[in-house]
Amino acid sequence: MTFEEYLSGKKIDAMAFEQAEKELVNEWRQGFDQMHPKSFTAQKLFLINGIRRRFPLKIEQVNQELADAKPTTTATPAKPKPIMRPKIN
Repeated sequence: MTFEEYLSGKKIDAMAFEQAEKELVNEWRQGFDQMHPKSFTAQKLFLINGIRRRFPLKIEQVNQELADAKPTTTATPAKPKPIMRPKIN
């Protein structure tokens, strides 16, 4: 996973973020390359929320990424619930 894919997964516009905060992006990219994405998220969680609000990913970009993603397995139809009828003696 690249840093740009990570940012889009967190719904952050990577291009706008990089243009406005080049030093912060370089610092984050260096940290991201050295650790697992989950560890990076845990370490920068409160900062990520603020960045997401300042540089939100556009809805069209999110829809395009979802369209490019591989389709998942098809859902199987749910089985109907059995009807419970009371026994009368």
